[in-house]
Amino acid sequence: MTNAREIMSSNAECVGENETLVDAARKMRDLDVGALPVCGQDNRLKGMVTDRDIVVKVIAEGGDPASTTAGTLCEGQIVTIGADDPIEEVLRTMKQYKVRRLPVIDGHDLVGVVSQADVAKNVPQEKVGELLKTISS
Repeated sequence: MTNAREIMSSNAECVGENETLVDAARKMRDLDVGALPVCGQDNRLKGMVTDRDIVVKVIAEGGDPASTTAGTLCEGQIVTIGADDPIEEVLRTMKQYKVRRLPVIDGHDLVGVVSQADVAKNVPQEKVGELLKTISS
């Protein structure tokens, strides 16, 4: 059975929790991604920040992305998946928490991210449709 490690995008690059949202946006642009894991000074995952978070939670509210840190957008429970967890667990977790991207952890280390696109390329079409329907509702 396929596991998270086999379908994830590896070499996930973090934005530091003390880096600004301008820094995060530039990394997103340079990496051509819409979300980045946020890591602390201890290299532990603190959460995820998305381009939408920056726009909706900061810019639209009159906040300054040049002085707001990525860590300030990390709120609530961090949802992750183990690198060796089976695809069924990846799907279940994405559906349960309605997330489009799932950081992949090996021990305490971030080793990659599984996105909807990764799932779409590696999972039977009917399961992808089910996932999209659940996440989008």
